[in-house]
Amino acid sequence: MRNPPLKLLSRAINTRIHVKLKSGNEYNGILEKCDNNMNLIIVDAQEINNGDPVARYGRVLIRGNNILYIKLETPII
Repeated sequence: MRNPPLKLLSRAINTRIHVKLKSGNEYNGILEKCDNNMNLIIVDAQEINNGDPVARYGRVLIRGNNILYIKLETPII
């Protein structure tokens, strides 16, 4: 059985998320895939610095061990 955070993340596929990394970098985009290690693939990704967009990317892979937190932009029931 998967743990509750991974279940929630799996249900959030194809929705917009905000990810903050331990390095301080932040990304917004649409969650395309996630795995058991919380590695994420985000499409239509945008890098954010102090609330301002810095760069746009087509697809970004974020390793789960670098994630500080993930914020879902729409509630998942």
